[in-house]
Amino acid sequence: METTIVQIGNSKGIILPASILKKLKLSLKSPVNIVIEDEKIIIEQHPRAGWAEAFQRIAELGEDKLLIPDVFDEETFDDIPWEE
Repeated sequence: METTIVQIGNSKGIILPASILKKLKLSLKSPVNIVIEDEKIIIEQHPRAGWAEAFQRIAELGEDKLLIPDVFDEETFDDIPWEE
């Protein structure tokens, strides 16, 4: 695919077709990482994009319980003499 560099205020940018954004599941204001590698510009999805919303939804559904129980009680460490 070929595109051109355009002026955006004092900066420059490229226009990405909607089909590419859809394929990568990106939308306006999606966080991305930009990497320059071997004279190439690589645009990648942010590795944790959408996590905050997903965790919020899990909490709203009450599904944010521990998968395994805590192994230590709060008081467990109170009886240990600490070295100084």
